Amino acid sequence: MADSIKGKKYRKYGPLIQKGIILHRAIDFYTDTHPVFKESSNRLSARYRHYSGIIVDIFYDHYLAANWKDYCDIPLEEYSIQFYELLKLNYEVLPSNVKNFLPYMIEQNWLLSYASIDGIQSVLNGMNKRTKLKSGMDQATYELKLHYDEFENEFRQFFEDVQRFSDQKLEEINSKN
Repeated sequence: MADSIKGKKYRKYGPLIQKGIILHRAIDFYTDTHPVFKESSNRLSARYRHYSGIIVDIFYDHYLAANWKDYCDIPLEEYSIQFYELLKLNYEVLPSNVKNFLPYMIEQNWLLSYASIDGIQSVLNGMNKRTKLKSGMDQATYELKLHYDEFENEFRQFFEDVQRFSDQKLEEINSKN
């Protein structure tokens, strides 16, 4: 949702959604400038150029889903169902593009599918189509498999840092209100 709301348009939403959008933007910036994330991106940059960061973001989604039990007590399948229900309950506030892909997200259970390489392949196929086949992102699972352990180690380092950052940023956001 936050990626769909540009500039100051987030101000038309309620306070909790505003905080979520502000936090999301801060995490995006933190991610893009994090040295470990850059290291992962650099491994792909020769082949995928400016798409390498997007691909690493998807790879990191894979590692989060595949190792979900290390980060959350609620099983990913149950969490996914709860998440989709929350989206449906708040359908009226979702941006139109989110409303458009929501049925596919639920039907294909994107969150759970990220746990498998086949699921990531499907995501990358879709992203490649969105770039009119220019990105070659559909080929990136080759690098994922080739450097699986390196990417996973980098993800784990990065994720510890982003969790700390997110906690601090949320505390800062809450203290301003």
